[in-house]
Amino acid sequence: MAIIFTATVNGQTNGIQNLSKKQRAIVGIGSVTGKGDLTKLTTQLNAGLDAGLTINQIKEVLMHVYAYAGFPRSLRGLQTFMAVLEERKAKGIEDIMGPEATPIVDDGSKYDRGKAILEKLSGVEETGPKTGYAAFAPTIEVFLKEHLFADIFERDVLTYQERELLTVSVLCGVGGVEPMLRSHFNLCLHVGLQPEQLQEFIGVIGQAIGEKEAASAQIVLDEVLKSKK
Repeated sequence: MAIIFTATVNGQTNGIQNLSKKQRAIVGIGSVTGKGDLTKLTTQLNAGLDAGLTINQIKEVLMHVYAYAGFPRSLRGLQTFMAVLEERKAKGIEDIMGPEATPIVDDGSKYDRGKAILEKLSGVEETGPKTGYAAFAPTIEVFLKEHLFADIFERDVLTYQERELLTVSVLCGVGGVEPMLRSHFNLCLHVGLQPEQLQEFIGVIGQAIGEKEAASAQIVLDEVLKSKK
């Protein structure tokens, strides 16, 4: 699989919007953390800081990972980040901490808040009886609404667009989860990422974790884009 990149000017090539340096850094960090390659993660974390991501944004990226790849991957990522920051500090590099998440003061039902966020991400109103895994294991559906979409997605350190780009990155690193990858590619499109940006995403995945993973993601993306025609 050939990975092709074109020169960009102000994030655009011939009028086509490209991923920003920060977005590309999020893809690199998320995919490598999902795969669990800590050596490559050190490189990606340095690249992310150099691209302008704040310390709190990268911490948020690494915390978000656990929802899709588990605590072990997330915690090892955070430990690696701590070591990277110490090394940069020893070299006299002062990285920007950045804002923390705004406290959530909404005391409404966490389930309803999570449901509303998912509907905003998907553009689909959830009605009718539960089906599939939600009917088979209702408790995990509650976990998804209350924790994933309320506790995590509601935090404003990262935008919905950044979180969806991060999610597909982690899923590529995990591998073997094509149905979830397909769903989140659809969410990426709904929150404003363009097909050209997702094609560029495939190239970043190829560079970060390998052409095999990029090829697998390309198949899923092609199916999603074809369904939109």
